[in-house]
Amino acid sequence: MHERPAPITLESLPNADVRLSESFLHEHEPLVLWLAFSLCSAMEKERAVDSDAGEALEALIRTYRTMDSGLIYETRPQNPYAAGLQEAIKKAVDEARDRLAKQSGLVEQSGVANALRDKDILGALVFLQRMGMEYQNGRRRGRAFLHVLKTWFPAEKTAGLAL
Repeated sequence: MHERPAPITLESLPNADVRLSESFLHEHEPLVLWLAFSLCSAMEKERAVDSDAGEALEALIRTYRTMDSGLIYETRPQNPYAAGLQEAIKKAVDEARDRLAKQSGLVEQSGVANALRDKDILGALVFLQRMGMEYQNGRRRGRAFLHVLKTWFPAEKTAGLAL
């Protein structure tokens, strides 16, 4: 029998400087749903576990933090499962940007306008990271977080999602 990991405290909260309010989550609910569903689908496809998702989210968060500072440097996880999840989430972000641009009719000379801010994506990723930490069961090959994603963000809920 495995014990539940120690609860997350404010001091141990990852990316504590990223403030996530209820209004942020309400305003960006479609983005969070889209990324959660994409992560869930990728975890099932890759047969990844919760720790793989945690690594992928951490790498993406570092990448978006770097972009926020003006540098473009992509952090890639060593773990091939985590790298696969990271790639799937990046594709989901690109698809979300394309959908938003088409819906709003925003097109620039370079192709698609950036209607989705990096800061909003960072917030959604941090939310998923914290959610993963809260719901993982501490087992090395655990998939409790995946189960929560499948329960809270079912395919039916995200099928016709308008970003």
